[in-house]
Amino acid sequence: MTAHIKGVQELIDRAEITDALTRYTLAVDDGDWDALDTVFAADATIDYSESGGTVGEIADVKKWLAAMLPAFSQKRLHTIGQVSITFTDEGADVVAYFDNPMVIADGSGGERVVEVGGRYRHSFVRTPDGWRSRHLHEEVFWTRGF
Repeated sequence: MTAHIKGVQELIDRAEITDALTRYTLAVDDGDWDALDTVFAADATIDYSESGGTVGEIADVKKWLAAMLPAFSQKRLHTIGQVSITFTDEGADVVAYFDNPMVIADGSGGERVVEVGGRYRHSFVRTPDGWRSRHLHEEVFWTRGF
């Protein structure tokens, strides 16, 4: 592969991985749990332990998200910031900064905003269906409003 073609392929790969990160936030924010199948490999694991969540395989995590997240907050709006993609022999190590404000009941009939900020650390692999995350670790740096 020539250097030019390799460079173009890397740009395509970066765009596809970045698109997967966007699909992740949209799926979680919209509660479209099956859309996570376009983000994660079938054997993926997810670790939400730093935010008080579950750790497990994607199928179990989807069930957990469907049961827990809507009960906690119906209004979610992720933002992904800086994205670092380092290609390896196995795929790509991806770090994406995130800010995740959510609206929750305030206990008095109103609402309040709570927020989690940190980094998503993914291990992406190329599959026949495109780039998919094989592992996600949600690394929490701060919370607000809890």
